[in-house]
Amino acid sequence: MSELLVPWWAQQLTLCGWPLVSDPRLALSAEQAFERLTLLGIDSRDEFAWRLWENASDTGELSIARLAALELLALGSTVGWTHPRTDEAWLLALARDIVTSMPTLKAWLQALTHLGDPALDMAGQALVARERQQRGVSWLKVRHSLKSIDAPAPLWPADLWRARAAIAPVLAWPIQCSAEEQRQQQALLCEQGEVRGPDELKSLLFWLAGQGHRYGWEMDAVRLARQGAESRVEWLSGLGDQQDYGRVLLRFLAEEEPLDWAAWDWLRLVDQAYLGYCAGWLSASEAEVFAAHAIDLLQQRYTDWEAVARAYQRGRSLFEGRDLRETFDSDWSGLLVASRSPWETPLSRILEEEQRHLARAFIQRQRGEADSWVLAIAAIRDPDLIHRRHLDEPLGQARIQDAERYLEEVLGLRREEGTAGLARFWMPAQAHHLNQLAADSRHRVGRKSSQKASRRLAACADHAATIAMAEKYAFYLVMAADSGRYPTSEIKALAQSLCDVLSRFYSDLLRMLSAWHAWETVLSQDEAPDEVSLADDIAWHRHDPGSPFHWLTPSRSLTWLEPGVRPTLTRFTAISLAGPLNEALWQAPQPLAPQDRQALGEWIEHQYALQGASGLIDFLDFLVEAGDRQDYQVNYAPYTLNRTRLEAEIAILESGECADEERIHLLRLKHVRDNACHCNDQDMTAWDIAQLVDLALAGRQLDWLDEDRLSYYLDAAMRLAGQHYSSWHDYAEGLYSGFGFFMDDTPEREAFLMRFREALNAWLEARPLLAGAWASLDFPGSAMTHWTSLHVDILPGEAHHLH
Repeated sequence: MSELLVPWWAQQLTLCGWPLVSDPRLALSAEQAFERLTLLGIDSRDEFAWRLWENASDTGELSIARLAALELLALGSTVGWTHPRTDEAWLLALARDIVTSMPTLKAWLQALTHLGDPALDMAGQALVARERQQRGVSWLKVRHSLKSIDAPAPLWPADLWRARAAIAPVLAWPIQCSAEEQRQQQALLCEQGEVRGPDELKSLLFWLAGQGHRYGWEMDAVRLARQGAESRVEWLSGLGDQQDYGRVLLRFLAEEEPLDWAAWDWLRLVDQAYLGYCAGWLSASEAEVFAAHAIDLLQQRYTDWEAVARAYQRGRSLFEGRDLRETFDSDWSGLLVASRSPWETPLSRILEEEQRHLARAFIQRQRGEADSWVLAIAAIRDPDLIHRRHLDEPLGQARIQDAERYLEEVLGLRREEGTAGLARFWMPAQAHHLNQLAADSRHRVGRKSSQKASRRLAACADHAATIAMAEKYAFYLVMAADSGRYPTSEIKALAQSLCDVLSRFYSDLLRMLSAWHAWETVLSQDEAPDEVSLADDIAWHRHDPGSPFHWLTPSRSLTWLEPGVRPTLTRFTAISLAGPLNEALWQAPQPLAPQDRQALGEWIEHQYALQGASGLIDFLDFLVEAGDRQDYQVNYAPYTLNRTRLEAEIAILESGECADEERIHLLRLKHVRDNACHCNDQDMTAWDIAQLVDLALAGRQLDWLDEDRLSYYLDAAMRLAGQHYSSWHDYAEGLYSGFGFFMDDTPEREAFLMRFREALNAWLEARPLLAGAWASLDFPGSAMTHWTSLHVDILPGEAHHLH
């Protein structure tokens, strides 16, 4: 075919003043061809592709348009913007148009003259016609030859790049770019996305795939959709120079426009991958795999090109801050309707399965390390982390200082503790507690709550609560990595440990995200209903196919180790006997850093006049054997049998000056007289037990007690609790009475008592859910009353417990 069409092509170009040669691609040098293209207003591959397609598709002035297309094809081929196979496909298509519409050379020339082509006159036409008849290609022979060709070569040989036609069509692939063209594309990438090299480019490409602009826009839209007019006005006024964007988004919401604009990110992903190759920053295979990934995502979200175009138009509207929906038809009719469009091939058919497989494997490899798990999880709380792919990436000094400050001032994590200090933020007991509450709620046992809250909690019974605890640990681990204070190998080991645990407790990533969403919804409503919940963010990651969570690789390790200690159920129950004397402790205690030990030691000395390990041990032994309960039984309980003597003793003490000890004695006599906090009706051993546990835990944190000694006191506390009480409610009543009876006199007494009563109720009822653990635990020595949780993420119990 080329033996016939190429000379024919050359003959047609003589009408544009070209010399008659055997092949028009040999008529000019590359420099001459580029100069001629520049005169036509074409200075790049992209503009060339647009103009060639427009002239090849123009139905208005077919003769001039096709002749212009023939000339452009020759020029573009000469400068290296097309391939021989591309030339052949376009030449065949143009020849068919010309010969079919103009069946004779005379008709073709007359059409050109009628249209006023300045390159032609009748004398010239006659000379050309005569010359072609004598030594040129026969017009009839060309026409006959075209009829015999059944399957034309594709005009757009690179199906993978058809999606880029939204920005500019791609005529050939792969291509060779000159040094000057590479510099131009590098400048363009810098201008468009502040990309200055291969690493920054890849970061941008992963961002476009995994988050892009669509994430922030959708978060705004979802939250605004729940708000009233006044809140929307307030939101808009706070946008500053982004108010144009805000107005477009609010208009979309008011007119119920589909809140989808992912194509804006994914079509640009294709474009930036192509430009990255042209800039010399990506290999052809790298560019192809990113483009294939983008098309894979587009195919998962959209059914056809029109849906892609409309989503892109919405995204462009938001990005530019002007509603472009009314210009949709004029902007996209070429691609969607015009002949020979790159988008004539359906969206579903432009990606081969092998390309899809290679792209998916590539993305999964890029996110194959445990680092990716930690960063993806932490990015829900800090979306900027989406730009990171490794925990040990080089960071700026400001980020390092911020991370160090966060560890010190927010977490109280000291450098001297090493990575072992992070273990106290791994709280499997908390996950156990939540799982148990959900199981009980589903079977309508345990805590009482509103019907709506109970239903929400019951729905969580299908989801292990591990992620509700682990996501905070992941964020802290990122801060620890960014601080630079820990060896990389130790951070990597903890990241792998987290990955192993989550892979064990969730069958896949979508299951984990579903669990996270369910628990985040419940916990955020439970703890701070007025604050912005992460539930919207988690839902976005569940449903967006580009989210990093869809590309993480679960761990298949048969041996795994948690980032922190998992206490037994019995040990956690013993720890919980301290109740609201302190904040809820969800893990076994460990020694603190020196400065924190000093502060805790000073508090113990101030509250209990105890110094050093020996003094603490003596007092703990006292609490086990006698405690404040013995003081009451010996010195105050007898007065409950002799009211007259009680009144007389009070009168004597009130009649004179009282030393501190006498003042305290008088205060407690009055408590007995008034039966304050039901002190005469309750067994106040709980007060000793709670102090015993609280101080023993503090002793371990001070490193005054080793694990064996701590176990001894916790076992003693469990034994005392089982001997004196039958339930957490009874224990709480005893603890309240002891707290009130032995409290020193203070003007804030009633306020203290009220807050302590509220704290006890919160522990008993788990309101809020993480107030304390009593609602999910069986009381020491009592029969089991809780429904067995469905999940493996529970605390190991003793042999006779189902747990």
